[in-house]
Amino acid sequence: MKLAHLAAFDVHLDPVLDLGDSHRGRRRVVNIVGGTFDGPRLAGEILPGGADWQLLHPDGSAEIDTRSTLRTHDGALLHLTTNGVRHGPPEVLRRLAAGQEVDPGEYYFRLFCRFETGDERYRWLNHTLAVASAARTGSAVRYTAFALT
Repeated sequence: MKLAHLAAFDVHLDPVLDLGDSHRGRRRVVNIVGGTFDGPRLAGEILPGGADWQLLHPDGSAEIDTRSTLRTHDGALLHLTTNGVRHGPPEVLRRLAAGQEVDPGEYYFRLFCRFETGDERYRWLNHTLAVASAARTGSAVRYTAFALT
């Protein structure tokens, strides 16, 4: 198995909506307001309307669960789902929560990516699994996705 560069994603976000503590953890929703992606076979824009339905645990770790719609540079529409985890030392997670810039080497943020489309030009994505390494900024998430070959 090898990793092949798929695309770099720059996802722009609204402020966090904190729904409070539930029996599963602290539920937060972060709406996606746009963004871009660019890679050797995949480039375009991230459309507004998706979101990340996060679940925070008492240790500060987060379960990531996003859904978004992408429009490629040549007009194809793609559905993207990511699932992952983010965790790190408590002081680093506090800085992230405060919207500070934090070196991504100070915490762990990894994603599993699945694509879905009916566009014939991108049907190969329906059968492609991808992983990504991510970083959170004050108002965005940036990640680089790699197809598992």
